[in-house]
Amino acid sequence: MKIVQADISKKPVSFREATASGSIRLKPDTIARVKQNKLEKGDALGVARTMALLAVKKTPEMIALCHPLKVESSSVETKVSKDRIEVTVTVSAHEKTGVEMEALAGVSAALLNIWDMTKAYEKDESGQYPGTRIEDIRVVKKVKRVEGS
Repeated sequence: MKIVQADISKKPVSFREATASGSIRLKPDTIARVKQNKLEKGDALGVARTMALLAVKKTPEMIALCHPLKVESSSVETKVSKDRIEVTVTVSAHEKTGVEMEALAGVSAALLNIWDMTKAYEKDESGQYPGTRIEDIRVVKKVKRVEGS
């Protein structure tokens, strides 16, 4: 079996932007701890935002056939509700290929870090996570604008 990375050498440089989002469902008591910054492991939202940005930069190391890109901008937003935390990551660059994977990697890393930092409060009596869910990770917006257009 042959694996070949896509040839983008003939594609024009374009402005690329992608926004991805996803959420983690947590117990209301855990959400309260996150809001009050009363987690044993520290500030879950701050760590999630930091790790999202790091994951954006490290995407080609995590996704086998992703091209390394010069990301020009990335931002992370978190929204806390009564039973979930939503993470939204927007990435932009002037490149020959899109930045969707970078945005998705950022969201995924943020949500995994929140899970790690809250897991002690999410376990049931048998050590399982019956209600904890990472959900609906998706690209919500994609922009491609060819330079000079």
